[in-house]
Amino acid sequence: MDAVSIIALSMGAAWASGINLYAAVFMLGYMGTTGHIILPDELQVLSDPLVMTAAAVMYCVEFFADKIPGVDTGWDTLHTFIRIPAGAMLAASAVGDVSPAIELTAGILGGGLAAATHATKAGSRLLINTSPEPFSNWGASITEDLLVIAGLWTALTHPLWFLAALLIFVLLMIWLLPRLWRLIKTVLQYIGSWLGWCKKPERTNAASSSPAAEPILVKSEADKTDL
Repeated sequence: MDAVSIIALSMGAAWASGINLYAAVFMLGYMGTTGHIILPDELQVLSDPLVMTAAAVMYCVEFFADKIPGVDTGWDTLHTFIRIPAGAMLAASAVGDVSPAIELTAGILGGGLAAATHATKAGSRLLINTSPEPFSNWGASITEDLLVIAGLWTALTHPLWFLAALLIFVLLMIWLLPRLWRLIKTVLQYIGSWLGWCKKPERTNAASSSPAAEPILVKSEADKTDL
């Protein structure tokens, strides 16, 4: 593989891992097994039947978990600790037998890219979950799966096209992530204020009931005095 193909494979694996790690692992293993690509020695393990079976099983679990509102956000939160280090590891392994400095550089860039794509996906799905209907979750999940498959195929067959698209994607993420964060903060503040508003009537009722008891006590004391 030439340098462009290696860079595309390395960054493509990291990018896809941030969206759907198990689909990325299975896709790379399948294409390596069928002979569509020649994986670097460090990634040959992905073609092992055990690895492919494990990736396929976990992809099936994620396929359903990713389409249930609320469950998908919990799944994404848990996979913050899985997708990012896995993306860094795949990116470092994809560069093949090179110097430790190049391998470490690929791992750092791959980990950063996996973190950015994971944050974009998780933030987008959190906002989608504010909609009560499930169809938007299904559409987003299926689109993400297709994007991973198409992106990895492009990275392996048309590396220059993939790198150009990846550059556009990164610029879009830089523009989108701050806006996503502001929207998420607004939603969380709205939920917090709504919960606070729901608790106010209880405190108001408690406060309004206490003055009513005072006249009764005063009256009873007056009755005692009269007696």
